[in-house]
Amino acid sequence: MAERIVVGMSGGVDSAVAALLLKRAGHDVIGLFMKNWEDDDDSEYCSTREDLVDVAAVADVIGIDLEVVNFAQTYRERVFSEFLREYSAGRTPNPDVLCNAEIKFRAFLDHAMAMGASRIATGHYARVGVDERGQMQLLRALDASKDQSYFLHRLNQSQLARTLFPLGEMPKTLVRTIAREAGLAVHAKRDSTGICFIGERPFREFLNRYLPRSPGPMRTSEGVTVGEHIGLMFYTIGQRKGIGLGGRRDADGSPWYVAHKDIERNELIVVQGHDHPLLWREQLVARDLAWVAGEAPCAHRDDAGKTRYRQVDAPCMMDFSAPDSIAARFMSPQWAVTPGQSFVLYRGEACLGGGVIQ
Repeated sequence: MAERIVVGMSGGVDSAVAALLLKRAGHDVIGLFMKNWEDDDDSEYCSTREDLVDVAAVADVIGIDLEVVNFAQTYRERVFSEFLREYSAGRTPNPDVLCNAEIKFRAFLDHAMAMGASRIATGHYARVGVDERGQMQLLRALDASKDQSYFLHRLNQSQLARTLFPLGEMPKTLVRTIAREAGLAVHAKRDSTGICFIGERPFREFLNRYLPRSPGPMRTSEGVTVGEHIGLMFYTIGQRKGIGLGGRRDADGSPWYVAHKDIERNELIVVQGHDHPLLWREQLVARDLAWVAGEAPCAHRDDAGKTRYRQVDAPCMMDFSAPDSIAARFMSPQWAVTPGQSFVLYRGEACLGGGVIQ
């Protein structure tokens, strides 16, 4: 049956094709462009105006109405403030995960329902299913190279029940072909990268506008001082480039990596070599949990987790006994497990949810 569906349109090819497919399927489609950032809307790094022009052109070709809504204040309160708090605490947050949970599938969803929509849709690569108990499932996209379920793991039953992912069962190559054949100018537009409100600008330059620098010693795991860091917030576990020790190499020329942040002492611990023992972890604890089913699952032999988006699934033993945290022990050590990032649990094709690595 035809439904009124509001599609979140970003100016890229994915959301454009999502809207096109739903329009072709006979639905009453309305495009919605979300303005989530306005501090420097006219800078060389902010593409909001260009993206809006692209969305308007796509909507005209497809033949759908377009609405623009400003969520900048909500975004600042729910996403950006948390982003700054996490960096101030020395952790490395993932704002895209929080943006999906708080803006794209909460503020946007509420707004769409007020517009009379029955469901929303986005250009994310993921799928929605129903299990044998009638519960909604968040499933991986069929195109494993584009799967975005990692970033969507905080979605709940109510949100998934009212969400469509039209691209979940097709490869990106087909999406671009559909856009080109439909005459959409965005068919060759490159995918956006980086954090949405930072864009392509230098990260340190941006962060320094909001948080003060706090330099401190840079030491090896043996306690030898090898330099000075410019502030723990500017570094992440596993980082190799931009540490400032490029000229200091040992006999075999091994590069330096960030292995640990000592917040209390304001010390950055660095080691040499990709395979240094301090860069590998066999277990982790995660808090601030969110489960697709609304409650923690039972441990299962097929459980596997990701500690970062591009990571291959890592089989693990799960402990759900604590009320506000989970513990994962991996079958093989994992490289550069980073506090503040998301640990996301999978069971086969289903994304079960996850939490924030401590």
